[in-house]
Amino acid sequence: MQLKTLLNHVQKHKGFVYDHVELHGGPRARLVVRIRPDARCRPVCSKCERPAPYYDTPEGTRYFQFVPLWGLLVLFAYTMRRVKCPRCGVRVELVPWAQGKSPTTTAYAWFLARWAKKLSWLEVARSFNTTWDTVFRAVGLAVEWGLQHRDLTGIRAIGVDEVLWHRGHKYLTVVYQIDAHCRRLLWIGEDRTKECIEGFFDWFGLRARWLRFVCSDQHKPYLTAIGRRAKQAVHVLDRFHIVQRLNKAIDQVRAAEVKKLERDGYEPVLKRGRWPLLKRPENLTKKQDAKLRDLLKYNLTTVRAYLLKEELQLLWDYTSATWAGRFLDRWCSTVMRSRIEPMKKLARSFRVHRELLLNWFRARGEISAAVAEGLNNKLKVITRRAYGLRTLKATEIALYHSLGALPEPEGAHRFF
Repeated sequence: MQLKTLLNHVQKHKGFVYDHVELHGGPRARLVVRIRPDARCRPVCSKCERPAPYYDTPEGTRYFQFVPLWGLLVLFAYTMRRVKCPRCGVRVELVPWAQGKSPTTTAYAWFLARWAKKLSWLEVARSFNTTWDTVFRAVGLAVEWGLQHRDLTGIRAIGVDEVLWHRGHKYLTVVYQIDAHCRRLLWIGEDRTKECIEGFFDWFGLRARWLRFVCSDQHKPYLTAIGRRAKQAVHVLDRFHIVQRLNKAIDQVRAAEVKKLERDGYEPVLKRGRWPLLKRPENLTKKQDAKLRDLLKYNLTTVRAYLLKEELQLLWDYTSATWAGRFLDRWCSTVMRSRIEPMKKLARSFRVHRELLLNWFRARGEISAAVAEGLNNKLKVITRRAYGLRTLKATEIALYHSLGALPEPEGAHRFF
């Protein structure tokens, strides 16, 4: 079987014919596949994409990189023609295997983009003997096509969250679809302001009317925008962020009491006590469990705050929003009498957002609020894996590529 037969099987181009194949040796051995136009077909204008009369053939051959074969670099060699289009004037013809002035074939770009989901961009470049920039452009092509062709119908549940992008308190607002049948990244916005989340709803348009559930944290701009732009949806406060704020309050109490004990000359019993107080009891190591048992023997403010935290964990066992609300009210009243300021601040916040907290129980079984946090963890891994990202555009491309569940065109061959 000849190599031209294999090429016709995996990448056949209407209006063009594989002429002959040349093997070039040397340090970078390569196969050069010569392509010639089919005399039976007219060339196509690259602007309007309509057949047009032949004008001339400029001197010089262009080379397009194709998918490697047997460890050899594969190049398509073709001398571009110009057409005299009645609508667009004199233009270079359109070729089906590449876009514009790109030296990479579209098939090779999709090949690299698929591998970039499995490996870092640098590893993909090294594995296939190309450059990081080539991989980046390939991923950008895949993301651009996918965003233009993705289906945005049937979105009923979304999660809104903020993620740290760069040092210096630079954040991104990310919006996920968290329906049971589809979990993906929908939208990315720079910063976490009210204008940013309003930008999402402007982009989302009338589809916001069909939302049934929205999950977010207690960030005020998010609460304001969601309450105004998605009134009909059940707004759920994310359980993860509630527990996270509770742990921060415990840590504040512990840090303040450590300094107080040191100042008053007492034994530093809270030393190495951070993780025993913050971790769930079932996740403690033997050493941490022993430390926690020792701490519970002391009448410390930190211990009382820890017991209040553990008592609140019972809230998530309720199935009724009514009974959960009664438990939450009793817990907040107890905390307000505790004279532990960080815990009291948290209780006041819970009272303000009581109904949003109870929506977690009303939406139980419909959505999983933990999905957004799971996607956030993947997001952090992706930004670390795609080394060299410094701009928002490059970050968006990397995140949409891996988390956007973007469609791909149906090709004749996937190459792996």
